[in-house]
Amino acid sequence: MNKTTRLLDYEQITRLLEDFDEKYVFEKVNLIPKEYDLKQRLTQYVDIENINRKSVLGIDIYKYSSYEKFEQSLVPFMFKILFNETIDMCFKNHAFLFQKYTKNEIEENFISTGDGGFVIFDIPLHALLFACNFAIVLRAYNSYHFFPKLRKIVGGASLRYAITYDSLYYFDKSHYGSAVINNARILTKDTLNRCIIDQNVYDWFTLNIDGLENLQLITIDDVANIYDIQGSYDFTILEHNPDAIFAKHSTREFGVINSDVLKIGEIKSKESELIVYNVHIQIASRWQRAESQRMITVSLGNLNTSHLI
Repeated sequence: MNKTTRLLDYEQITRLLEDFDEKYVFEKVNLIPKEYDLKQRLTQYVDIENINRKSVLGIDIYKYSSYEKFEQSLVPFMFKILFNETIDMCFKNHAFLFQKYTKNEIEENFISTGDGGFVIFDIPLHALLFACNFAIVLRAYNSYHFFPKLRKIVGGASLRYAITYDSLYYFDKSHYGSAVINNARILTKDTLNRCIIDQNVYDWFTLNIDGLENLQLITIDDVANIYDIQGSYDFTILEHNPDAIFAKHSTREFGVINSDVLKIGEIKSKESELIVYNVHIQIASRWQRAESQRMITVSLGNLNTSHLI
């Protein structure tokens, strides 16, 4: 979020240019200047080694262009109501894990692309949980349980997801950095409705829960012992707000009931190479609104790894 994302300020960089560079140079003989002094100060200011790592969840509506013109005009609205419902679900279902966020922060840090966008989180676990809840909301929509008349008019939707974990900084009211760039490149290369993660996300889950495959076994106590969570979260929240996916004791009755990770290999895009993995997760969750409730089992991603490299 903005309060922890590194800010690069336009005015400060401009002042460095004023001190160590010239705005206009018109001499009879044009020479390439020595840039060492300016580069040294810019290097100190940017401090690239200490720029925060953030997790970015990229969401893209699969085959957006195949909608008819009228329906296509309503797709951004449809996406926004799904997005807002997902935010509410995350705070309702995961009050403990999302206690560091506010609804306004998530909305303000969302980078819209019209048919999807990029959501910024502190760690990959938050990004994955948001994707899981989005998949549940999407299933409720597709099954005519959520704005059924709108569903009838616009039609169903299918999404593809990408999760990255890398450097991110904030400049001139927008986010930049490898986390966003790599995420966009993964989504561009994907031609199906998959959930793709990069090597850094894979490594984060391996370090913290011994691998994504363990999502179906770990408890909320295991999650609470993750280094990025331990000691900085209010654990009393769990007394009245149990997590909807991670139970006190390991169970396969709800939450993550299956988790598969398949290494795809290296994908090349714009001269860069990324090691990526295909993720398929099945989640069983109770959809409860007012006095009605329904158990819904959904899949995030699929097991098809073809046509990506």
